[in-house]
Amino acid sequence: MVNPHAKIPPIFQIGDVLLSSEILTENFCCDLDACKGQCCVEGDAGAPLTPDELGCIEAALDTVWGDLSASAQAVIDKQGVAYTDQEGDLVTSIVGGKDCVFTCHEGGCCLCALEKAYRAGAAGFCKPISCALYPIREKRFPNGTVGIAYNRWDICRDAIKKGNELSLPIYRFLEGPLTRRFGAAWYKELCEVAAELLTTCGSPTGSSPHAP
Repeated sequence: MVNPHAKIPPIFQIGDVLLSSEILTENFCCDLDACKGQCCVEGDAGAPLTPDELGCIEAALDTVWGDLSASAQAVIDKQGVAYTDQEGDLVTSIVGGKDCVFTCHEGGCCLCALEKAYRAGAAGFCKPISCALYPIREKRFPNGTVGIAYNRWDICRDAIKKGNELSLPIYRFLEGPLTRRFGAAWYKELCEVAAELLTTCGSPTGSSPHAP
């Protein structure tokens, strides 16, 4: 079977950002009812943070404190809301080697206490951009270039299923976070490049209903 996306370059660039073509060709849409927010409690490190985000989280800590588990509170009391991991990255603190300290539970789902407070109007910070961008992961290079790529994780199989049902490509699903991270003009250019590449190199995986 011929891959309709075979001619799309595996990596393309917009501004100073290098992107994996899977961001255009793969479908994705979080399905919290199915996955129950497992991305907050699986893994072996916390969510990557910027220094500015660390300050915002510390400012919101008193607001969300009551939603955190006793174990999470103990970890924060001991080492703070963040630590430096083995790769030298600043990440949120975790409980028991996996759960983010800002995980809270409601209706059988794992939620982010920071996002919960933000949506309730109680805090001005939503959540780290690294969380908002998932399933995209970001890597910074010494020359100032940023690379973003699709990170496949088996616990997100329901998100892939829902994305396919909706014919919703990753870059469309993440319109808000990508705009937050790189700006509206950059995202507009991404949509224009996507339309050109997907039209020239093969029909997108159902992204035509969302064409710019």
